[in-house]
Amino acid sequence: MVSVVETSVSPTRELPIADRRVRRLQKGDKYRLTAIGGLAALSLDALSSVAYGPEAIVLVLVAAGAAAVSWTLPVSLAIATLLLVLVLSYRQVIAAHPDGGGSYAVAKKDLGRGASLLAAASLVVDYVLTVAVSLAAGAASLASAFPALADHLLLITLIGLAVLTVINLIGVAESAKVLMGPTLLFIVAIFAVIVVGLFRPEPVAVIGTDLGPRVPFDSVGILLLLKAFSAGCSALTGVEAIANAVPSFRTPAVRRAQHTEIGLGVLLCSMLLGLAFLIRHHHAVPRGDVTLLAQLSAAAFGTGWPFYVTSLSVTLALCLAANTSFGGLPVLLSLLAKDHRVAHLFALRSERPVFRYGVAALAILAATVLIVVEAETHRLLPVYAVGVFIGFTISQTGLVRHWREQRGSGWLRRATLNGFGAILTAVAAVVLFIEKFNEGAWLLLIIVPALIILFARTENYYRSVAEQLGLGRIPFLPPQSPDQQPMLIVVPVVAVSEVTARALRTAQSFGGEIVAVAAEIDPAATRRLSAQWKEWDPGVPLTVLPCPRRSLVATLVGYVRNQTRKGRQVTVLLAQVEADRWWQRPLHNPRGPVLAAALRARTDAVIATLAIRLD
Repeated sequence: MVSVVETSVSPTRELPIADRRVRRLQKGDKYRLTAIGGLAALSLDALSSVAYGPEAIVLVLVAAGAAAVSWTLPVSLAIATLLLVLVLSYRQVIAAHPDGGGSYAVAKKDLGRGASLLAAASLVVDYVLTVAVSLAAGAASLASAFPALADHLLLITLIGLAVLTVINLIGVAESAKVLMGPTLLFIVAIFAVIVVGLFRPEPVAVIGTDLGPRVPFDSVGILLLLKAFSAGCSALTGVEAIANAVPSFRTPAVRRAQHTEIGLGVLLCSMLLGLAFLIRHHHAVPRGDVTLLAQLSAAAFGTGWPFYVTSLSVTLALCLAANTSFGGLPVLLSLLAKDHRVAHLFALRSERPVFRYGVAALAILAATVLIVVEAETHRLLPVYAVGVFIGFTISQTGLVRHWREQRGSGWLRRATLNGFGAILTAVAAVVLFIEKFNEGAWLLLIIVPALIILFARTENYYRSVAEQLGLGRIPFLPPQSPDQQPMLIVVPVVAVSEVTARALRTAQSFGGEIVAVAAEIDPAATRRLSAQWKEWDPGVPLTVLPCPRRSLVATLVGYVRNQTRKGRQVTVLLAQVEADRWWQRPLHNPRGPVLAAALRARTDAVIATLAIRLD
């Protein structure tokens, strides 16, 4: 579609770029991330997982009785070991793929089409569930401090989701400066709970409802420990976020991103093990209507203002962690759109710039998940963790092949580390899937293959379209015949006005035969229009079309189709009034878009739109 827009701006004046972030980007490295800024902007997804990871371990171990909770520390040590391997492996992902992209980019480059489709499917699941899990855990944290909210968790999560969606649709992107405060507050609050709590011989306060004596119905064996390990692995989500965003760092971007990855690993490991020590120290077990982290906070501070500050900081961190997906999934969908694996509209940016279709899709999917599980965090974690570890395994496996093909200095050491990481994460994924199969992990057998089929069929469709349209081939264009009729430019008219004058001037610039047409819906109005046209005499004939059905759309479509059947090349020029403010737009007649849609769908004419701007 040809779009002709008239503005009152002088052509000699260079317009400033409206979006401040684009202006900043053009200024260079100054507005990219430092290592500390990267921690603030990219680590909350991983760091905030300590709000539900240790609790997931305890919920499994308590099946063997309250005394079995002491095994939280050994299980956490095993998870911390896996975290160490992942951090070191992702340092190598950063070095090997400095353009970012995560497991999808790695799989696409090093493992081929099938692995890249699997990686894309697992990442979509991961991003959607990151939003759902973070908001659900944040709502639970808020309800722990304010028990009156306990019966309204779903409503709280949906309100939070709506706020995040609106912010991202408007285009208020995450900023390291904005996130620095909440991130620092969260880190300080968690370490304060750990340090103060370890110095308390007894809990200062006990909150929540006592669930009664714990009757063991399982023994602490290898199977139970594997279940606890698989549950606690949800604390490792988000460690790949830094590797996905290497181009966002200042020069030298690779080194800064690697330092940020190490900093994330140290902080997450310290918090995870510190909370495990504290759980063992206070023999904390699950209680009704409160999270385990809220119990530990009350045990350290009591129920005074430090307790509420801690609870609110955790809630804020979890909400901001959910916002990480709003930056990740739309970008992933844009990459998939460029690879023709999802609809091309997901690659479109608005002026902000924002991938609004991706943001909207994420909001709809996350809202659906939250409604289905009624915002219960523990119903989400089984599927969430398995999807994350699929991505871990693919990225590590891809790097093994990358180092083997590159064979540079130290390639064997790097390949060995990534291979070890791939084995560990693959084992963890299998354990997670088996242990959580009956708790919801079986859904991955439906969701992931369905997404892969969707991506593959979309890609096949676009390949078929490209073949039919001859994309990539030089087309044959026959020479223009000397007796070929000139292009017919149809200008629909409803009144003699400046709008009509602009439309005719624009039509004259097209260089063809111009005809103005009017539909005889109201005979009296048509007679007045004909008289005014004769008096005006713009040099273009006015053709009045009979309109027995009193339908402008049907009349114009019929006229254009008759002309194209005669072999004429027809362009329809539609003048459309554009109001300056959004609330004024519904006040204008939507005739133009309706006509354009009907003509595009039912004729072979070229549809051009002339926008008439109102001040």
